[in-house]
Amino acid sequence: MAKNDPYLALRFKEFNTFLLVRFALVFGWSMQFVVIEWQVYALTNNELSLGLIGACEFIPAFFMAPFAGHIVDRKEKRNLFAICIALFSLISFGLFWLTSEAVESSWETQSILIGIYGLVFFGGILRAFFGPIIFSLIALIVPKHVYPNAATWSSSTWKGAAVTGALCAGFLIAWIDVHYTLGIVFFLVVFALIFVFLIKRKPILNQKTHETVKESLKAGLTFVFKDKVILGALTLDMVAVLFGGAVAIFAVFAKDVLDVGPKGFGILNAALSSGSIITMLATTHLPITKNTGKKLLVAVFGFGLCMIVFGVSKLFWLSVVALFFAGVFDGVSMVIRQTILQLKTPDDMRGRVGAVNSMFVGSSNELGALESGIAAKLFGAPLAVVLGGTATLFTVIIMGLKNKSLKNLDLTYDAEEYQEGLES
Repeated sequence: MAKNDPYLALRFKEFNTFLLVRFALVFGWSMQFVVIEWQVYALTNNELSLGLIGACEFIPAFFMAPFAGHIVDRKEKRNLFAICIALFSLISFGLFWLTSEAVESSWETQSILIGIYGLVFFGGILRAFFGPIIFSLIALIVPKHVYPNAATWSSSTWKGAAVTGALCAGFLIAWIDVHYTLGIVFFLVVFALIFVFLIKRKPILNQKTHETVKESLKAGLTFVFKDKVILGALTLDMVAVLFGGAVAIFAVFAKDVLDVGPKGFGILNAALSSGSIITMLATTHLPITKNTGKKLLVAVFGFGLCMIVFGVSKLFWLSVVALFFAGVFDGVSMVIRQTILQLKTPDDMRGRVGAVNSMFVGSSNELGALESGIAAKLFGAPLAVVLGGTATLFTVIIMGLKNKSLKNLDLTYDAEEYQEGLES
């Protein structure tokens, strides 16, 4: 087996099953989110109602994350994953039922909306668990020398499923309507529930059974905030998405800045996503464990620079190119961050560290959308993106100067130790 085998993680049968389950879940979840946004707006014709969907998912996901991490570290991961998937199937079926002709003809619109928001809120609670469980399971499915490759494939699967799920949702709404599209989501979740049992039960590595919830939460947060490498990686990702991201206002650029309409709007989204997916797949062939810290700083700096170009561009082709390369840099930084977390986190704290990661990533996505909207309202969309990209550049510069541990990070394995891992 080659030392830099790009398909190393895929040679583990359980990991392939894990990827299949994750793809089905993320694909279904992404479809469901898009369909529900469409349905709620169709019922209300009110932009604020769309914001409420994000709030209903974000609030429980953010505040439940630390407790979820505590629970994940103390429980058997495979069965806990299966329980969460089973509960998610109830949400999917509930949404499928709420959009049926029988309900729509007999229920008031307000009652249907309350039901949808309630199920989305329940989904936010489950989302708090999914992140830590998935992060912990990877380390229990493959050996340590495979973590970088496994993190790359896992991130690529997540991104690919999220993009294609959202894309398919739009077409399916047009072809078979909202109700039957949600039926497909329910089928995907049940599919994932069946296949998750092909993964064997895993040992519980956290032996501190007498640790209180408060002590457990404090230990997880303390570990993250004391480890300069992990904290630096999470901070870079959060700032880049919070200030540098502009997905939430792509529609403004498509309509008012570039004047390219709905098709152009779709191309802008596709450019960013395709750049990320292509790069994440490429990193399976181009290992990022050497000079890891410098590569992360360059990737986030490149992302911020591309977003500035996008913000000042008045040419559609230049905007598409800028977003494609922003996606390229984003894909690199995502893989590096996941690799750092996998390799630097102790086995008995993976649930709690995964939960903190979910808080950073989850909050930056939702709050980033809010920040983009407010900044675009105050300064105009182009200037808002330029300011966000500039803030990202300054953050990278400060991090590079102040956080020497992250800047000098190198995750290259000793050749003999790596080869021993491959042979075993």
